[in-house]
Amino acid sequence: MRRGWFLPIVATFGFCFLYAPIVSLVIFSFNESRLVTVWGGFSTRWYGELLADGQMLAAAWISLKVGVLAATVATVIGTLAAFVLTRFGKFRGKLLLTGMVTAPLVMPEVIIGLSLLLLFVAMELVLGWPAGRGLTTVVIAHATFTSAYVAVIAQSRLRDMDESLEEAARDLGAGPVRVFFDITLPVIAPALVSGWLLAFTLSLDDLVIASFVSGPGASTLPMVIFSKVRLGVSPDVNALATIIIVIVAVAVTIAGLLLMRQSKRTG
Repeated sequence: MRRGWFLPIVATFGFCFLYAPIVSLVIFSFNESRLVTVWGGFSTRWYGELLADGQMLAAAWISLKVGVLAATVATVIGTLAAFVLTRFGKFRGKLLLTGMVTAPLVMPEVIIGLSLLLLFVAMELVLGWPAGRGLTTVVIAHATFTSAYVAVIAQSRLRDMDESLEEAARDLGAGPVRVFFDITLPVIAPALVSGWLLAFTLSLDDLVIASFVSGPGASTLPMVIFSKVRLGVSPDVNALATIIIVIVAVAVTIAGLLLMRQSKRTG
């Protein structure tokens, strides 16, 4: 009997520990008072303040552009790296390539950011590109470390894939490029979508690396929020976080409903 009560109690405390701060954040986003710890009545004034905050909206737009571009580039690079590591046999430099692909997964973000900063400075001195630090350098930096996550996801899917499908296509006369686009790519497409979403989330959430490689006019949303929080928590930050939570919750709900409908059809 004790064992039967133990797991539900632990799970309840665990979920409360995780979600109680989020719930309080959503509640205080409707607080009339500027003090986030004092309830002053229900109000939506901070959502209006948020929509009137040009700096916050500009940072959100920059983060969105960086996330989409970096996730797309990371998906292409990570997929190619995973394909080489799984479909090609032993070749010279495979161990080095494997280490280079997986290194960003375990390397501290401070080291990655500092290394990329030094790289960009050296490239500007030698090649004249990139000219300063801005949106381009942030996209390159985010694509660099997020491609490792895409490569791991795509690599695991390629290893589980039935290679007889590709062999059958080659036996029927299809070339390597057509086999990849007609057979391999559709099979691993769900894994690539997952990798793209993970890369987009990591890019949108990154603060440390972006702080090293960004310049004037390229401040991402986490950088702006962090600068605001250092001066004190502002209620419009709560409003922004609530909007993001609602968008994510709606997206997850829609994805869950689609998966349930697809499982019912296949079942």
